[in-house]
Amino acid sequence: MAIRTHTAPGDDPGAERVPSLSPSRAADFMTCPLLYRFRTIDRLPEPPSSDATRGTVVHSVLERLYELPSGERTPGRATELVRPAWDALLEAEPAVADLFADDEDGSALVAWLASAEALVERYFTLEDPTRLEPVERELYVETTLDSGLRLRGYVDRLDRAESTGDLRVVDYKTGKAPRAGFEQRAMFQMRFYALVLWRLHGRVPRLLQLIYLGSGELLRYEPDEADLRATERKLAALWAAIERATEAGDWRASPSRLCDWCSYQALCPAYGGTPPPLPDRVAASPDDDEAPSPRTSPVDA
Repeated sequence: MAIRTHTAPGDDPGAERVPSLSPSRAADFMTCPLLYRFRTIDRLPEPPSSDATRGTVVHSVLERLYELPSGERTPGRATELVRPAWDALLEAEPAVADLFADDEDGSALVAWLASAEALVERYFTLEDPTRLEPVERELYVETTLDSGLRLRGYVDRLDRAESTGDLRVVDYKTGKAPRAGFEQRAMFQMRFYALVLWRLHGRVPRLLQLIYLGSGELLRYEPDEADLRATERKLAALWAAIERATEAGDWRASPSRLCDWCSYQALCPAYGGTPPPLPDRVAASPDDDEAPSPRTSPVDA
């Protein structure tokens, strides 16, 4: 089993750079401009985390599940894919081995793999994969708005109704569903994808669906053109704010409860740290902007 790399199709490293935004980077800036700077401008490395790595493995398993014949898409067959997915990730990204560097008897890895298998098994309580035939999995989507801003990202799964052609956009989350009142924030990523698909195909997706494996819940939303036009305006305003921050070199920290999970606390002024000097050449949208951020976090895994 191979872990797919996430390079935007058709990108030319020598081509002129255009303004580009992904859901992950947009979410970073909305959460904390300094976090956006560390990941996108400074491109500071982050140590692998157990949750993020588990998310990558589970996503890989659910992608590969639909390569099997319908009758073989069973919980037992799916959990058999977990260890090969981990082995493939370990080969592609050797740094994840550091997660279990002190695991002398292998028990921590066994427990971690079991936790990934439990998430895969829970998926079968939420959907019946024997009745689904996705038209796309891990689909790269990209469009350029009239403003010149390029939107890009990866959709976990795209379903199409045979009778009507209606599209359902599906995203897997290995964390828990958001608390009441926070659903709209969680749905931002899905509206982003819906906007791109609408611009590409001229048809608003019928349903946006988040599958939360951590709590065994589904979050669904039916967008309309007004929603997606509002999303486009929000992204335009967000990009303008990113450009202003880039121009001024003003990347402010925005402390919140999410700071407890941030890899960059030691560099954050909110915690007594000092950010590194800005690179000589600062660009708001580097070539790897479309690369996914870690698969899981406490709120939007």
